[in-house]
Amino acid sequence: MPASGIMGRTNVLSRPCRGASGVPMAGRPDRMDALLLSRIQFGFVISFHIIFPALSIGLANWLMFLEWRWLRTGETRWRHLYDFWLKVFAISFGMGVVSGIVMSFQFGTNWAQLTEHAGNILGPLLSYEVLTAFFLEAGFLGVMLFGRERVSPTVHFLCTCMVALGTLISTFWIISAVSWMHTPQGFTRDAAGVFHPADWLAIIFNPSFFYRLPHMVLAAFITTCFVIGGVGAWHLRRGSHPELALPMLKLAVAFGAIAVPVQILVGDQHGLNTLEHQPIKVAAMEAHWRADPPGEGVPLVLFGIPDARAERNDYEIAIPHLGSLILTHSLDGEIQPLTSVPAGDRPPVAPPFFAFRIMVGLGLLMLALVALSAWAWWRGRLEQAVWLQRGWQLMSPSGFIALLTGWYVTEIGRQPWVVYGQLRTAEAVSPNLTGGQVLASLAGYGAVYATIFGAGMWYLWRLLKKGPTPHDRPPSPKGGLKTPARPLSAAGEADIAEGGAA
Repeated sequence: MPASGIMGRTNVLSRPCRGASGVPMAGRPDRMDALLLSRIQFGFVISFHIIFPALSIGLANWLMFLEWRWLRTGETRWRHLYDFWLKVFAISFGMGVVSGIVMSFQFGTNWAQLTEHAGNILGPLLSYEVLTAFFLEAGFLGVMLFGRERVSPTVHFLCTCMVALGTLISTFWIISAVSWMHTPQGFTRDAAGVFHPADWLAIIFNPSFFYRLPHMVLAAFITTCFVIGGVGAWHLRRGSHPELALPMLKLAVAFGAIAVPVQILVGDQHGLNTLEHQPIKVAAMEAHWRADPPGEGVPLVLFGIPDARAERNDYEIAIPHLGSLILTHSLDGEIQPLTSVPAGDRPPVAPPFFAFRIMVGLGLLMLALVALSAWAWWRGRLEQAVWLQRGWQLMSPSGFIALLTGWYVTEIGRQPWVVYGQLRTAEAVSPNLTGGQVLASLAGYGAVYATIFGAGMWYLWRLLKKGPTPHDRPPSPKGGLKTPARPLSAAGEADIAEGGAA
């Protein structure tokens, strides 16, 4: 980090956070309500939004694989699977785009101070995402969805590849912006506390970027993998479309057997990086309040109820030294405890503590399921193993839950900072914003989401429940579909003749 970046923040952080009237926020209950409700509102929106881009990322690459298999083998089952999952992708992509617009809106309404201070860095990063990824997706999406009969199979496959590439490029820029907020570098700050870019390569490729990006991409792939496997297992158990359901389940098992262990390794390295740059977040994840005597290491708390007031864990169940082994790869390694910093610099402990254990628990269940399924497949018993198929069916939403809990750990564990170590969340909220205004907009978001997206998810559920239905597509006219020049030209000659005879 440039020296100017360190020196520039001293005066900003030493000032109490004040509203537009100059009254400290600690003495303004309405301002505190606005801050809390704005955090809840943004958390609600992003919790809903993130599940659809994650599914879109995985499905776009899944569709690319299916179309490649169809072109390579000529087997119609791959074509049928492509047509089915393309519908799911279209719905997921559309709901992801719509729900994402609301977050951009909130940067201006709820987090104007964040935009004012960090807009010089976050603005270009998010603009790059639109220019390089969204336009790429939008340019080829129409052909991918509706142009199969109008272009050659090779061109259509190219369009599918471009859409899949667009989802990954979008992930690249979004994760770059998010990771910079966690491990900021490559900037300077002026007397007003405004961030100015000094080194764009350092900003984009910040210390946590190379860990956060593969972790997120793999999470999206694994989430999609368990949805596909769950749908395949569901229809295999029902005996509907077994010729299509079994390949879905087998491919989910094959990919899960590779991706889940890799994700565990990537998550371990990501944890070591977090321990280096955000040690208090790790302390909150482990509810580690005080340093243990030298040589005793850090226990792994399996269960406990963190008590922030008393700075302890109630009903704690812990395994000695195991926390040190996992966190530091040493039996007597130490981590910075929560009490090493003032209470105002600590994140809420309970949410990341419990969310982290849910995420890890689901990851271990995923690993066990794919391992047992791979063993049953190798033994030739996967199709008959009803209990494994039930497991895939029950675990189909596990990727979404793990994804959400992982984000809760990341974002809640960052508090009280919005730009870690540089800008507090309380300093980023919009001035003159009242709790009543945020509550009204939150209620409006809830009503709209419940109505519109509830209907979308209901339709998506019905589509998945129906499953991929084999069908024979009519042969395409030579040279593709004919675009009518006038109304009657849309009808065939036989139809016109028949109508004239009548």
